Amino acid sequence: MLDQIHLLAAVTVLGVLEQAYFFLQVIYARREFGISPPKISGPPAFERIFRAQVNSSEYFPIFLALLWQAGLFFHQGLAAALGLLYLYARYCYFTGYRASSSERLTPIYFSTGVLWILVAASALGILHFFLSHYMGLNILQLLTA
Repeated sequence: MLDQIHLLAAVTVLGVLEQAYFFLQVIYARREFGISPPKISGPPAFERIFRAQVNSSEYFPIFLALLWQAGLFFHQGLAAALGLLYLYARYCYFTGYRASSSERLTPIYFSTGVLWILVAASALGILHFFLSHYMGLNILQLLTA
């Protein structure tokens, strides 16, 4: 079974490390700008870093759920590759947002597109499972016939 999930696990660990990096960037920004918790406002440079981290954290559970569903029900390799693209886009989003709020737009649109592809792969994989498991229909055999 581990050979069926090792790529998903590796992407998950990378995602957790990326989230930790984003958290650390907020800590460093708090020190740099002298903003103690629980304050969340300050100079625009701090607020952009803070918002980039919070936005990334908000999407992380959605990403993980879709990564694992697409990997388990559709294809592990494709899901892992899409996961790496998503993490790269999120990194670009974070660094872009840090520089300027307008620099976040292209990476956020790209990462959202990756999430939608993961949604589609998950839905197709789960639909295929239900049809084959409960109705005895194998869509792949029907398509190749």
